[in-house]
Amino acid sequence: MEQCCCHKTKHRSEEEYKTLINRLSRIEGQVRGVRKMVENDAYCVDILTQVSAIQAALNGFNRELLSNHIRTCVMDDIRNGNDEIVDELVQTLQKLMK
Repeated sequence: MEQCCCHKTKHRSEEEYKTLINRLSRIEGQVRGVRKMVENDAYCVDILTQVSAIQAALNGFNRELLSNHIRTCVMDDIRNGNDEIVDELVQTLQKLMK
């Protein structure tokens, strides 16, 4: 049986793992690009535009991870009678919406 996120670890499928790692690698590259822009005295608006793209990419990562979490961890816990997972999900959503 797959370990659930609520136990602080989770086994991810190879496809999920690759998808998440690829997204993070792209984000990492974008951050390095912004650093170079700052180092090279790029125009403020150009930097802000790139930072906005990074924020959008992070939001996409969060949507992907949250979707997977709901479909696996949350559903598994509900099926196993652990309704407390709903409270955890609500708290997580509140943090993400700040």
